[in-house]
Amino acid sequence: MGRKAVALIVSSWIVPISILVNHIVPEPYMDEIFHVPQAQKYCKANFTSWDPMITTPPGLYFVSLAHVASLFPGIHLVNNASSFSDACSVSVLRFTNGVLAVFCSILIYDIITHLRPALTDRKATFHALVLTLYPLHWFFTFLYYTDVASLTAVLAAYLCSLKKNYWISALLGAVAVLMRQTNIIWILFIVCSEVIKLTLAQQKDDLLPEKSSMSEVKVASSTSHKGATSGSNLRKRRSGHVDTVNHSVAPTSVHAIPHSAGLCEEMQNMLSNIWQLKWELIFSFSPFFLILVAFLAFVYWNGSIVLGAKDAHKVSPHFAQLLYFSLVSALFMAPVHFTSGQFVALVQSLWKKKPFSFFLLVIALTISFLSVHFFSIAHPYLLADNRHYPFYLWRKVIASHWIMKYLLVPLYVYSWFCIFNTLVKTQKKIWVIAYFLASAATLIPAPLIEFRYYTIPFFFLVLHSDVDDTISWLLMGLLYVAINLFTMSMFLWRPFYWNHEPGLQRFIW
Repeated sequence: MGRKAVALIVSSWIVPISILVNHIVPEPYMDEIFHVPQAQKYCKANFTSWDPMITTPPGLYFVSLAHVASLFPGIHLVNNASSFSDACSVSVLRFTNGVLAVFCSILIYDIITHLRPALTDRKATFHALVLTLYPLHWFFTFLYYTDVASLTAVLAAYLCSLKKNYWISALLGAVAVLMRQTNIIWILFIVCSEVIKLTLAQQKDDLLPEKSSMSEVKVASSTSHKGATSGSNLRKRRSGHVDTVNHSVAPTSVHAIPHSAGLCEEMQNMLSNIWQLKWELIFSFSPFFLILVAFLAFVYWNGSIVLGAKDAHKVSPHFAQLLYFSLVSALFMAPVHFTSGQFVALVQSLWKKKPFSFFLLVIALTISFLSVHFFSIAHPYLLADNRHYPFYLWRKVIASHWIMKYLLVPLYVYSWFCIFNTLVKTQKKIWVIAYFLASAATLIPAPLIEFRYYTIPFFFLVLHSDVDDTISWLLMGLLYVAINLFTMSMFLWRPFYWNHEPGLQRFIW
């Protein structure tokens, strides 16, 4: 078991399913009709032509160039490809995501073992395999979309940050932004996560006895030679100690929501320690600052965060999107969140912290009702395209009756409380707030309901959730397998004709 096992098992389903998909759907489909021709232009060294319908940067195309270059000698011998551009077929370009999905599975395993070192190798392998089956990630592994590459780059940047290799993390963060521009938010979240960890660890160091502090400095200095680079005094001082501070055993008590007193104390301590460590923090995280400046310069030059189709992707106050994310994520973790035990624990926790918890519950319900009433957007793409599953969820559930969107509000709030309940068991309260804000910054401006947008925040949620119950993980895995079998079967073997476009149409996420 371990990294090799994860890679081999993931490869064992990626290769045959990729062959099957390319055999039944050999031509580009949906967004592939934009991405594939653009990548093929790059294969012909035409870097000046750009399809105005493409909204994301060209990061995936450059990765595909490297992928095709590595395969070209073999393709040239087997398929008699006369030129490099001939090797850039739909199937080869799609398999870029297949290769990236294998790397992504290894990254997931490494992050799990880093965040939870007490977890057995067998369990870590099992958890990583379950996460690679997450339906939105799994499905787009077999098509030429940016989702798999985007997630892989973000997780690679996060893993390097966890290992205190901040300069490499920043470089990978730049790659992630080139895959999808909204990843700038998750790169900033990674920085925020590290700053929280380092500054609150400084608080704990100050409270330790001198003897204990000296022993930990020795441990830090010994471990820093193994993982951290020598360019930062901050990494030298903290590389050994910080990782253990944030990943201690989860407390037995259940905290449904961050208590205001504890949160304010954490914020006060963090701000105080940020000032004390300001020069070390500035040096360590300066490359991330360069990425932010470059991104802001791009937005100013481009006039928008998206590259093409700007009219269809205008930034909109879609607050209901954050509510949809909470329910979808909770449902994808249904064996954890939608159980009688979780419901009882949540109610008990709220009761113990009354009246603050009830005040917060009223506020959450009020804001959610206002969000679905005033900021629930039905994008024209959502209403017109019956090839996507959100089309049916909107028509059959949310818009089935005027009262339905209001009846779902308690479920949205319950889902968010479950998410908070899961995260605060192992994470600092201020980290949970940062995660919520990052999710909000990513999702609220998006006017179109796309479950693909939920992938990265969902992975951060699960990776930081202290779920040890093997039965829950097994049920999650079975749920993912069932969904994947259904969605792939519908995609491959239930095509239909559409009045708007010629040719066969297929159901897709």
